[in-house]
Amino acid sequence: MSAADRPEWVVREDAGLPVLAALYLRQVLGIRLPAALPHVRGVEAGPPCDDPGLEAQWNRFWDLTVEPQAHPSPVPLDLVDGFGTLAVLPVEGFQELRRAFAPHGPAALAFAQGAHDRYRATLGSGPSYRAYASAIAQHERQTGRPAHSFTLNVHVLPLAQRGVWWIGTQTVAVTDRLRSDVVEFDAAIAPVIAELA
Repeated sequence: MSAADRPEWVVREDAGLPVLAALYLRQVLGIRLPAALPHVRGVEAGPPCDDPGLEAQWNRFWDLTVEPQAHPSPVPLDLVDGFGTLAVLPVEGFQELRRAFAPHGPAALAFAQGAHDRYRATLGSGPSYRAYASAIAQHERQTGRPAHSFTLNVHVLPLAQRGVWWIGTQTVAVTDRLRSDVVEFDAAIAPVIAELA
């Protein structure tokens, strides 16, 4: 088998600024979707949202933010004022969500930048390849075959609970505290690798 024929895997790890800003907005607006994903630390939650239309708009925004290629918009996207490049919404059908976002721009940007900086200082300063290579090698030993080609996006986030959550078809969220624990992280990421590889 030539090198070109071998399966390839790509893992991209980050504490994505748009995802962090979206989670900040989710919490202050009292959005409950995605239901399984815990709150972020250090952000006071707003009262629970009782507007299904607003929640539906936020859920579409979340999909656009987490995996934009998998969730293309049928209409052009436009930056949300006050959020720099961290929040975009379709130009049609999202007026209510745009209004709800308006007062939170500076605080969302500050939260996202602070969490991103903490990630870069503690985990994001070197290559993350090794953390995933060992889980893939373990999977290959268990299955007796090379891993299939796959792409995995990992967002390391300051979530209130330790764990790993699927937030897209190729994207997981992992709490920063779990990611910094090598042994626990290996065990937690193994089922994700097994599902993809």
